[in-house]
Amino acid sequence: MHNMSQKSFLPAALLLLLAAIIVSIIILSLVPPVSKDALVHHLNVPKLYLEKGKIYEIPSMPFSYYPMNLDLLYLIPLYLGNDIVPKLIHFSFALLTAWLIFHYLRRRLNTTYAIIFGGVFFLSIPIIVKLSITVYVDLGLIFFSTASLLLLLKWIETGFQLRFLVLSAGLCGLAIGTKYNGLIAFFLLTFFVPFLYSRYSQKKRGGFIRPVGCGILFFTVALLVFSPWMIRNYHWKGNPVYPLYNNWFNPPQAPSKEIVSDKAKNKGGVSLFTYRTMVHGEPWWQIALLPIRIFFQGKDGSDQYFDGKLNPFLLILPIFAFWRVREGPKTLGREKKIFLVFAILFFAFAFFSTVLRIRYVLPIVPPLVILSAFGMKNVVEIVKGFRSLTTRKIGSVILGLTVMLLLAINVLYVVDQFRYVAPFSYLTGALTRDEYISKYRPEYNAMQYVNKHLPPESCLLFIFLGKRGYYCDRDYIPDTPGQVKRLYQLMKNSNSPDEVWRDFENIGITHLIIQIGIFNGWVNDLFDVEKRKLVKEFFTNNVSLLYA
Repeated sequence: MHNMSQKSFLPAALLLLLAAIIVSIIILSLVPPVSKDALVHHLNVPKLYLEKGKIYEIPSMPFSYYPMNLDLLYLIPLYLGNDIVPKLIHFSFALLTAWLIFHYLRRRLNTTYAIIFGGVFFLSIPIIVKLSITVYVDLGLIFFSTASLLLLLKWIETGFQLRFLVLSAGLCGLAIGTKYNGLIAFFLLTFFVPFLYSRYSQKKRGGFIRPVGCGILFFTVALLVFSPWMIRNYHWKGNPVYPLYNNWFNPPQAPSKEIVSDKAKNKGGVSLFTYRTMVHGEPWWQIALLPIRIFFQGKDGSDQYFDGKLNPFLLILPIFAFWRVREGPKTLGREKKIFLVFAILFFAFAFFSTVLRIRYVLPIVPPLVILSAFGMKNVVEIVKGFRSLTTRKIGSVILGLTVMLLLAINVLYVVDQFRYVAPFSYLTGALTRDEYISKYRPEYNAMQYVNKHLPPESCLLFIFLGKRGYYCDRDYIPDTPGQVKRLYQLMKNSNSPDEVWRDFENIGITHLIIQIGIFNGWVNDLFDVEKRKLVKEFFTNNVSLLYA
């Protein structure tokens, strides 16, 4: 009787924790958007489309050329005047991914606590919580890539029924159309298809034609689903995946020394090892340990520490998934290996990008969570298999404490988000919407002044505002790296303050909105005494201060 109560208590406790996490995320989401990428891109570009009444090219915003499957969904609440609901739309994809994990584990495990654990663990991982309360698109990428991978497993399980391959390819196409990182999943799964068919199909006739044909079918269907964004970008830029690989599609006719020099300066042309050594001062052995460090050292907002946080047990528990307590069905062993290979290869591709961020490797999280659930079940079986009662009790206590630590890491992060986001200050009316936004976005008050006092035909140049333009209701040119370089060249090549003024006028700029502290540091670092004097004279003689 006591054993039965223990068995029913654990699933009930996990379900209660699951409900608490979902409610917490919803509460944390019910505040105005202040996250950078939302204000730069994911809300901003749909807002501009609504203002024009169409999808149109915005050359000053390179990020507007990215695929926008989820961003188009955000158009609906924005059209209705609500910019909080997009967070809940984004969170819904986390819930859908948790359902995929739950559904898969329910078919593969007969242990209720391990099945529920998978969903709880996934939804409470810090980076998933962070994304669930922000208007990004990464959770959509996770859902579509996970669904595509699971459908490939279903394709094998059902004797390679064509409909599962086509569905998997379609969802992979939706993953690419959500974020370019989906291209990694696309290439991996495209190569998986012929390999898996050759390895596990009972039909050996036809040689390599059938496996290759399946791979070509997957490749074609995925690209067809993704093709609207490719057609748009090819029409606008002659590059279907702009701004990626633009030198391939639009090679410069005669690369100058200046172009080569710029490429060398651009961090995108520097290797991961060089970048982390130069920028973060990390020795080679720390860089070599990045695949392990990313699970232990994550920190929100830190470029060095991957701009996000995972859970160390996401690395530890999958090891036990391959600990053979009992000989399981071959199907299960095969699927575990596929999950592991997908996670390793996806991470390997993302690892060699210059700036390694947790968001770039998120599609590996659901496979690792599934393997963690298998690992948890196997650890319990190991403890149960101890012959000595004392050893079993000690093992149970250690296991219980380990699970508590695992979940405590995630729960404490959720609690910390309540401190940072402070949703009740807004929900109770202690802060108005404007006061809440200005607390997190110092440029917001200047944006309000712009919206109320500048004429509709104004055009602003953002200078070191981080491209955050969602709350600006006038035309503007964001401070992208290209624009900052253009500003540098403009000031460097001008011989008088009047020439600087005429250059701005030729561009169509009527107003400047500047983060003055960063701008002053930039001028002092990059210009000599004579140019600094020119900049000062320009602001003294050619610029009027309207708001500070």
